[in-house]
Amino acid sequence: MKPPYNAPAQPMRTYLDFEKPIAEIEGKIEELRQVAGGDTTVDVSGEIARLELKAGKELTDLYAKLSRWQKVQVARHPARPHFSDFVAQLIEDFTPLAGDRNFANDEAIIGGLGRFKGRSVVVIGQEKGSDTQSRMRHNFGMARPEGYRKAIRLMDMADRFNLPIITLVDTSGAYPGIGAEERGQAEAIARSTEACLKVGVPLVSVVIGEGGSGGAVALATANHVMMLEHSVYSVISPEACSSILWREATKAQDAATAMKITAQDLLEIKVIDEIITEPIGGAHRDPLKTILDTGIAIEKSLKEFSGMGPSALKELRRHKFLAMGREGLA
Repeated sequence: MKPPYNAPAQPMRTYLDFEKPIAEIEGKIEELRQVAGGDTTVDVSGEIARLELKAGKELTDLYAKLSRWQKVQVARHPARPHFSDFVAQLIEDFTPLAGDRNFANDEAIIGGLGRFKGRSVVVIGQEKGSDTQSRMRHNFGMARPEGYRKAIRLMDMADRFNLPIITLVDTSGAYPGIGAEERGQAEAIARSTEACLKVGVPLVSVVIGEGGSGGAVALATANHVMMLEHSVYSVISPEACSSILWREATKAQDAATAMKITAQDLLEIKVIDEIITEPIGGAHRDPLKTILDTGIAIEKSLKEFSGMGPSALKELRRHKFLAMGREGLA
């Protein structure tokens, strides 16, 4: 049995800008609990119950009609579970493998061997980090070429030993620094995407937060692509798109709306195959449930591909991606 999920230590719950009405109600609930804890003669249980009911309804109504930009904010929430949290709960005996055997080890991408539901698998994904120190170490989940070359090495190994591959995507994009470009960032991303297409084993991918640009596609060119309900997946970040189109990053909200980057948008146009429902209020409200539900979806997907041979898996993947954007064309 896995130990309980331990969220990153935070002095108080982090609320997004549009969650202010919820923050006020839950703030009142906390104040009443403190009053009740310090004075046994005061019974505020009825008022607490009323406010909890009100907060639950407000939260349900709010998250039922999130805008695309609000979903971007939820996908970036600091308390949202990251790659390491999913691995800790879903993968037994996880053994990370380091380095690309060429230049260095990039900690923005973590990958290795483990057992998922009793079956040996290779797991690869971006890790953003949960505090300042870990975010710096993992470069905020923005991989350099050596990270993608490490992923290629692990995918080749999975293919050689007939191990299913699970990828968990969470990046705003590949690192755009000078050093990364000098070492062949675009080529590494292209080779990683090619490796996804060529492996003869089941490849299942889940966008758990942000799926940004080629940095995400390099791990998500899979047989079955899923997204958490409030994650986003796009060719470019809203801020970068805004800077290109309007010469200013302040129109990121307009860019997010125009690009249609939500899980619901992408399922409709068949860029992804499935949406994994998040708890009301987002994955950060109940990380453990989110992780376990994701595990159920991954297990179901892997079972669907378990009887297929290498040629069939490659052809299915090839057909899936070649068919994108072709509907309605004569």
